[in-house]
Amino acid sequence: MAISSPGIGSNLDVNSIVSQLMAVEAQPLNTLAKKEAAYLAKVSAFGTLKGALSSFQTALDALKMPAKFQGVNATASDTAILSGAATSKAVTGSYTVDVTKLAQAQTIATAGQATSTAPIGDGAKTTLTFQFGTITGGKLQNGVYVNDAAAAPPNPAFAQDATQIGGSVVIDSTNHSLQGIRDAVNKANIGVTATIVSDGSGNPHHLVMTSNATGATSSMKISVARDAGAPPGDTALADLLAYDPAGAQKMTQSSAAQDTALTVNGIPVNARNKSVSEAIQGVTLTVNKIGSTTVNVSRDTAAIQNGVSSLVKAYNDLDKTIKSLTAYDAATKTGGALLGEASVRNIQAQVRSMLGETLTGAGGALNNLTQIGVTFQRDGSMALDSAKLTKAIDTSFNDMAGLFASIGTSTDSLVKFIGSSSLTKPGSGALHVSALATRGQVSGGSAAVLTIGAGSNDQLNMSVDGISTSLTLAPNTYTATSLAAYLQTTINGASEFKAAGVTVAVSVDAGGKLTIMSNRYGSASKVDVSGNAAPSLLPTPTDTDGIDVAGTIDGVPATGSGQLLTAGVGSTLSGLKMEITGGPAPADRGNVSFSQGYADILTKLVDNFTSTSGLINGQTTSLQNSIKDIGKSRDAMNLKLTGIEKRLRAQFTALDVAIARMTTTSNYLTQQLAQLSTMTS
Repeated sequence: MAISSPGIGSNLDVNSIVSQLMAVEAQPLNTLAKKEAAYLAKVSAFGTLKGALSSFQTALDALKMPAKFQGVNATASDTAILSGAATSKAVTGSYTVDVTKLAQAQTIATAGQATSTAPIGDGAKTTLTFQFGTITGGKLQNGVYVNDAAAAPPNPAFAQDATQIGGSVVIDSTNHSLQGIRDAVNKANIGVTATIVSDGSGNPHHLVMTSNATGATSSMKISVARDAGAPPGDTALADLLAYDPAGAQKMTQSSAAQDTALTVNGIPVNARNKSVSEAIQGVTLTVNKIGSTTVNVSRDTAAIQNGVSSLVKAYNDLDKTIKSLTAYDAATKTGGALLGEASVRNIQAQVRSMLGETLTGAGGALNNLTQIGVTFQRDGSMALDSAKLTKAIDTSFNDMAGLFASIGTSTDSLVKFIGSSSLTKPGSGALHVSALATRGQVSGGSAAVLTIGAGSNDQLNMSVDGISTSLTLAPNTYTATSLAAYLQTTINGASEFKAAGVTVAVSVDAGGKLTIMSNRYGSASKVDVSGNAAPSLLPTPTDTDGIDVAGTIDGVPATGSGQLLTAGVGSTLSGLKMEITGGPAPADRGNVSFSQGYADILTKLVDNFTSTSGLINGQTTSLQNSIKDIGKSRDAMNLKLTGIEKRLRAQFTALDVAIARMTTTSNYLTQQLAQLSTMTS
């Protein structure tokens, strides 16, 4: 029978012996564990390095946009009167601004009604059409515009603003009360807010209409048209709501539409709202109240100084991280996790080299960092001479952008840099424009019919730039100018066009011929019209599709798309995008150039290190694969050790059994010999 517990039969400590033997056999596991720990430490260290590079890239990102170096501040001495915001086009200087009027919206009100819920009229379908424009001439008397022989013109007139989209509201038996009209107008979202105000008189309820837009061009005109099929004679809605500043005014004005009025250095300026753009070139003024103040326009040098300081700090943090990860401590005889890693030395060397190089293709006076006070120290860190940076900003402000950002320039003021591609290299080349971009349009061959009749010539189907809609025009007799303005607001107000960002401009010539033109440039710009209104508005029409700009850059044919001209393959400037907004064609248009700044070049370099397919991820992936291999080796070793332990225990068990048997035999022989000795005696 076998021994159940090792060592019982032999008094040997089998468990201890096997454990010690297995400890010797398991030594390779310790080696694998040390390797795994080292690899894990490297993975963590590469993660730390990647984080430092990402922080460095963040500092670069703040400097690679040209706008960073073109910032301008506009500061008012009295911010209670107005505040300012400036673009790179602003000209530095001090400007005296005197605000005399603030923009306001027009408000008109109906005559008082006994209740706000009582029906008005018989409820037959009636259309309210809202238009916005400017009231000129005449004079305002008791809330109504009247003739004034002393005014110019003597009679009040209303001119529709073609840029403001109005709309129509249907009033019928479901909503022909003050409350119903109010709700219908507000729901229509046509640029007017309706409210009901009670004044406490015998007929206290007034319907009040306020234009949502401020400015003199936002005065209202409300036309009331009863459905042609409705019984004649009921004029209740027209008598309450019709409002034509140049004609019948059934509502009274309590607040006139008014522009903001101010002077800049004594020059009068008007604006539709309280935000006044370009009164000072490149500056938008937000006016708060009437008064005088001074606006100082100055360059935003602080943004540049902070950006450069952040870059120097980020580089030094990166350099410190690399040194920590690759250092060797002689006292403790320990090294950093990435000590001896060639890839890390390669990253450090490339970044240092790039920062120390002189830029090629830079069009300005600045082409290296030492010119702005950024230098390397003996320990490899960077230092910034703030005084030298300030001087460089003061003397070469316009060249700072080219030192850090990728930027294109043109000698022609009507040619604007838009962007570049990864193929674009620093350099310059001649620009030749063979054709300017045009817009698609349709023009009438003769004067438009000025009367629109319901059911006869009021349907207009439009397709503009590939987007289609159908419109029902308001019956009316127009002037040529008012018809053009009405068509433009109606077309641009179509929901399909608004959703797609499609707009048109409608113009009329001296002969009364209309032209509807897309506001988009290029071969995708097309205008088509149909419907029973088309022959009236555009008799014998001529359709002209838009064309793309065409030309060459650096002697190589460029690709045109709208007003954008992109340098073709084969040119150093391949991928350079320039916008041609006007000027002569065909004509040589000077030179365009492109330069890459430090921030842009370094961003691409760092991306090569930190991207998914970059160097660091490659190293990390390799290490993780090695860790997986160690795991497989450990599993194989553990399996092997299990077999060895099983064999050792089997061997010691056999030995234990053998010794037990021998012990039993020995004891038996001893007993027999003892008995033999007794018998002999």
